[in-house]
Amino acid sequence: MNRIVQSFIDQRILSGKKAVVVGIGRSGIAAARLLNVLGANVCVVDQSKDVTKETLGELGNKVELITGQHKQEHFADADIIVLSPGVPIKKMAHALKGISSQKIVSELELASWFIEAPVLAITGTNGKTTTTTLVSEIFEKSGKKAFTGGNIGTPLCEYLLDMEPAEVIVLEVSSFQLQSCRLFKPHVAVFLNFAANHLDYHEDMDEYLDAKLIMFNRMTGEDTALLHESLRHVIGDRAFTNARVEWFGPTDRFEAPHLPGEHNRSNIEAAWQAVKHFGITEAQAAEAIREFKPLSHRIEPVAEIHGVLYVDDSKATTLDAVIAAIRSVDRPIRLLMGGVWKGGDVEAFAQTVKDKVVHVGLFGGSRKILEKSLKKTFSVTWDETLEAAVKRQASKASSGEAILLSPATSSFDQYTSYGQRGDDFKRVVESLDE
Repeated sequence: MNRIVQSFIDQRILSGKKAVVVGIGRSGIAAARLLNVLGANVCVVDQSKDVTKETLGELGNKVELITGQHKQEHFADADIIVLSPGVPIKKMAHALKGISSQKIVSELELASWFIEAPVLAITGTNGKTTTTTLVSEIFEKSGKKAFTGGNIGTPLCEYLLDMEPAEVIVLEVSSFQLQSCRLFKPHVAVFLNFAANHLDYHEDMDEYLDAKLIMFNRMTGEDTALLHESLRHVIGDRAFTNARVEWFGPTDRFEAPHLPGEHNRSNIEAAWQAVKHFGITEAQAAEAIREFKPLSHRIEPVAEIHGVLYVDDSKATTLDAVIAAIRSVDRPIRLLMGGVWKGGDVEAFAQTVKDKVVHVGLFGGSRKILEKSLKKTFSVTWDETLEAAVKRQASKASSGEAILLSPATSSFDQYTSYGQRGDDFKRVVESLDE
């Protein structure tokens, strides 16, 4: 067990304290497990009445479970409250009224109290997962033992309880996780980019940016903050960190056959600039970058049928991510968009991509938001489902064009995840060639 966790147990620091965990996703369960090990009296609350003790597995008999609407009495005597990433503080205001903000933390913050290895943390609106995964592969191929998690894969609390200590902790971190952090302190922190996103969660862009910058608050002159050059005008003269600040942008330093586009050249440079602070050589990084293949649903070629290229970029949930995808595809594009809207300037987007997009095929949700603005620039159709939209565009496409699924939205109108949406796109494309 982690040395600091054991010290907390031995000193009974949280023994007998009341801890309330909000939300029983993977990170919520991991936080509840850690708090239980630390000796706290744990209460798990979730709005879904479908949650049962069985949902919590072996934890079910060790914690109190409350389901249904959150109420003030659930939190009134709590010593610590852990919010899962998908739980906006603003939606909890009625239940947390009168509660000191010092008691409210994220799972990331809780776990960070016990971390001994140096942390390399990556945030940004787009490209976080690709860059985080690339950094981890560079470490792996260079023989350095790294744990990879946070907003992807394994929660940090789970690492503390179940995994062997790593030499470096590589974390993808979201604004959701950072908003309830106070002491979290990376040794190297990367801010890839910033654009409209999660405005269904944050009050406005200022709150969204403030959440991102929390990552840099506790860093010192011995730490390094790596920021994309596009952030100079966003951050301005804010005094947001005491770390050494270094800037990066797209370069052709490395050969990366599987990572096309200017946005990926920035992600690659960010990865290199980050890992070199942990003793990785440029030659070691170059080998890993050359062999790296992107994750599914990120500008992923699916098939070419009758001269038409089909590309799955279901992970693109913002307009900026769609722009990056469009710039990476060297063909006239029939663009598939639709889902749950998260914010952005659609008319400005249209002007940016008008020379490459020949048609926009909308599907599912956000039709009212997207169609009115896009029709000013493009021919636009709408279909209720992604399958119908793909088949319509396939029937209209000419050889030499591309049909690009890059939705600019979250998937929760018709799918449980962007991965499921991308898989459905692949299924439909495969059926076209039968």
